[in-house]
Amino acid sequence: PMYLLLGNFSCLETCYTSAILPRMLDSVLTGDKAISVSVCITQLYFFGSLATTECSLLSLMSYDRYLAICKPLHYAALMNGKFCFQLVVGSWIGGFMSVAILIFMLSQLTFCGPNEIDHFFCDLSPIMKMSCSDTHWDGRFQPGPYMHPFSTFPSGLYWHPLWFHIGSPPIPEKFPNPTPGQKAFSTC
Repeated sequence: PMYLLLGNFSCLETCYTSAILPRMLDSVLTGDKAISVSVCITQLYFFGSLATTECSLLSLMSYDRYLAICKPLHYAALMNGKFCFQLVVGSWIGGFMSVAILIFMLSQLTFCGPNEIDHFFCDLSPIMKMSCSDTHWDGRFQPGPYMHPFSTFPSGLYWHPLWFHIGSPPIPEKFPNPTPGQKAFSTC
């Protein structure tokens, strides 16, 4: 499962940089730093989707390592190839679906003026400033963990190991045979 996660993560990182790099290179080579609103919204969709997917994959990777280290006897039953594949597919689908909500709302805005943003990277705040529409909802619909329908699972995975460490009973400092006890409790 870890190689599936690492393979997806490396593919994700390649896509992640590809969402910004072409526009940045065009900006550097031509000197034209302006980006149209439609291109900006498209770039924001792909960048936000890949960022959300990255957070989910990182959470899954940490959960995979948690199971492998702290529950080695249950690891094969809890994290098999099929389940790991389903989690990865869920991360990708959830990442792209969650940002689609924000992009749909942005596409409903009316823009006035030159309809160009003086950046090679598109962010939410320049689009909101350029809009002639009422943007009172902008603070409520910032991309965040609540927008990702799959995010409750990865964030739970993130907090579970922390809770386990804080809430676990104290570990004895001295064991009759120090080698096995120290090995068992050194990783968890």
